[in-house]
Amino acid sequence: MATQLNRLWRLMGTALGFTLFGLGGLLLSLCWFPLLAICLRGERRRILAQASIKQSFRLFMGMLKRLGVLDYRVSGMPSALQGALIVANHPSLLDYVILAAELPVCDCIVKRALWHNVFLGGVVRAADYIPNGEAEQLLPLCIERVRRGGLLLIFPEGTRTTPGEPIRLQRGAAQLALRGQVTLQPVRIHCSERFLTKQDKWFHVPQRKPIFTLEFLPQIAATGWGDGEQSSGLAARQLTRFLTQVLQPGTP
Repeated sequence: MATQLNRLWRLMGTALGFTLFGLGGLLLSLCWFPLLAICLRGERRRILAQASIKQSFRLFMGMLKRLGVLDYRVSGMPSALQGALIVANHPSLLDYVILAAELPVCDCIVKRALWHNVFLGGVVRAADYIPNGEAEQLLPLCIERVRRGGLLLIFPEGTRTTPGEPIRLQRGAAQLALRGQVTLQPVRIHCSERFLTKQDKWFHVPQRKPIFTLEFLPQIAATGWGDGEQSSGLAARQLTRFLTQVLQPGTP
């Protein structure tokens, strides 16, 4: 009986969380970010917008923890993390939110459709996130952000992991790292319960409280994976295979 009551409580907490998340995004888009657009321009506006998103996500995750909906732990994050490509596996809808709440800054690549989303459009525009597009236009912009000291978050799977199956990475993150010769910061994410996967609805609450573990692993240099145009494809495949092994949940 106590287990069922706890599950019902977490279901209500999840519903409240999604509601407040949407309303918060709408309020930021309608009130705070337009004010930033009037008062600030360029880099200062982008930095303050991303800082606002970070603090909003920290409040959101703190609320979910206090309500008992979930818990999460972060280990191994470098104290002075900057100028890196953050690559992570993607078991849950909340992965980006948790990472953006913990990272000092966080750029990301978003679907173009989100730029016109009622709740999140103003957020992604104010933060100057990078819209997904053709590789020849996308890669130079991503490289520039990282070289300027930014942290660009990418989920190389391209979508959330299918529960019970090994992760399968696309080569885009490896190609970006190799072409820009930027540092890779892998983050392995584990969730103790099946929660907010691509196959599950938000109301599919697990029997036990899910606990997220975010483990920052040793950084990977982009050098040494092949040189020259002829070996670039092979280098990207080798680096992708290595990242797949590193990010696979359950790896020591």
